[in-house]
Amino acid sequence: PERTKDSEAHGLKGSYSIEELTGSLTKPRIVWLMIPAGKSVDEVIESLKGLLQKGDIIIDGGNSFYRDTVRRHRDLERLDINYLDVGVSGGIWGLKEGYCLMIGGKKEVYEFVEPVLKTLAQEDGYLYCGPAGSGHFVKMVHNGIEYALMEAYGEGFDLLRHSPYGEGLDLARIAHLWNHGSVVRSWLLELLASALERNRDLEGIAGYVEDSGEGRWTVQEAVELGVSVPSISISLFRRFRSREADSFAEKVLSALRKEFGGHPVRKKQD
Repeated sequence: PERTKDSEAHGLKGSYSIEELTGSLTKPRIVWLMIPAGKSVDEVIESLKGLLQKGDIIIDGGNSFYRDTVRRHRDLERLDINYLDVGVSGGIWGLKEGYCLMIGGKKEVYEFVEPVLKTLAQEDGYLYCGPAGSGHFVKMVHNGIEYALMEAYGEGFDLLRHSPYGEGLDLARIAHLWNHGSVVRSWLLELLASALERNRDLEGIAGYVEDSGEGRWTVQEAVELGVSVPSISISLFRRFRSREADSFAEKVLSALRKEFGGHPVRKKQD
């Protein structure tokens, strides 16, 4: 309630329940969800079923798995409730810069809500991708690519830091430099330059990297479709590895080197 009250202070009309929200909207009502993927999305949709009517529209702007989106679309279609999947990319800078929006669902429903999408997105920053699930599928692959890009930047800057010139290299300025005419320039590189400017050695940051699901789904779909995605796969597995402080696999490697070649084993320090 406190956040809703704060929003009202900025001129927005607040609602304090889903019933109040749907009751305050003009028909056809559009309800836009921004909820983490999974069970929570199904629970909110279930609560909306009895409140919405024929012709109303639910938009899922979260990172839902596209197969769940197709299932939800079919389920809501039986109630004549429309459903759009809108993959959203822009992060916390979206408010300032505008979003990139990837839309799936019935084209006539997309055309009805297009003015909203146009307002939120950057110029040329939204696209109707096709039938139900296509928007979330495109966003899934987008995030898989993001995994691989981040991994490549991480490896490259790790090499720079450990090079013979490492201490003398200003990594923040290199990241900034590469964003001016270089073929590897990107917004991610801008963010890295900003992070390194604030904290040259990234002190206090643990090398523990979570994954929110989209990278896994990308790799799983690639396996099912027989498409080779080695860079995305490796970047996902590296995230898994980052969470192991003391990898058993690497203990096996060390033990094997000792067994076949008599190489010394480094003892674990207390």
